[in-house]
Amino acid sequence: MRRSAFFIGCLCALGATMIWSGNFVVSRGLGEVFPPVRLALLRWITATVAILPFGLAAALRQRALLRRHLGYVLASALLGVSAFNTLIYIAGRHTEAVNMALIATSTPVFLMTISALFLGERVTARTFAGAGVAVCGVVLLVTRGDLARLLELRFNPGDALMLLAAFLFSTYSILLRRRPAGLDQGALLTATFALGAAGLVPWALWEAWALPPGSGELTPQVLGAVLYIGVGASVAAYFLWGRALEQAGPTVAGLIYYTLPLFSGLEAALLLGEPMTWVHAASGGLIVGGIALATLRRGN
Repeated sequence: MRRSAFFIGCLCALGATMIWSGNFVVSRGLGEVFPPVRLALLRWITATVAILPFGLAAALRQRALLRRHLGYVLASALLGVSAFNTLIYIAGRHTEAVNMALIATSTPVFLMTISALFLGERVTARTFAGAGVAVCGVVLLVTRGDLARLLELRFNPGDALMLLAAFLFSTYSILLRRRPAGLDQGALLTATFALGAAGLVPWALWEAWALPPGSGELTPQVLGAVLYIGVGASVAAYFLWGRALEQAGPTVAGLIYYTLPLFSGLEAALLLGEPMTWVHAASGGLIVGGIALATLRRGN
């Protein structure tokens, strides 16, 4: 049973990562044409509306439990909803895609470190070795096989925002792993989505005041992207990620997160017509091989 649960958890982590990779492809074209905080607010309003038919009844049934753990719920909402994705959207306006992809590799490292410190999860030498191999695959992919590009990188405030976002997502993931006993996942997601969206309202109002009039036109392209990231990258992916953390643990889920740039590259090739090269095959082999090495014999 334990092995079966671990396998299901790995599949859930893979599914969440695959959906989030589509989020990067969809939002890539919006970074320069739509205000980032407004995009985040529309995303989480959409997610809240989408989850209500499934989670409202559970949230109402467990309202006493939600009130009892209000501090936990608010922390989850502010970290995982209000701040994390919004910082990524803002960072995308101030740094290069290569920088963002490289800094995103810090997320599994944060997860392993925080899990070891606060959850007592054992991180073995095999896990570190597998993570290292996977990181090599990510670096090979984002540099497109030209490692000399690493010497040309220039760091800026956007990189700091991306690093902060990675840390906040890792902290949010640890919070999910420590979900209060008896609290239904659907009830928790409904509450965090709604509270997280509410937390973005003042930020979005300030952004609207600071930007020129007419900024952020709601075109069909924008509406389609908001629908995808609101339903797919929010409701579906967050539910799968929560299950992955429960069944496989933060360390393994974090390692599977390394497949995100690989899926992004494959989806960009299919949807945007970007070419596939030997780099994709080699980096894919390193990422998958690193994950296999790190997770070998787990769940036995």
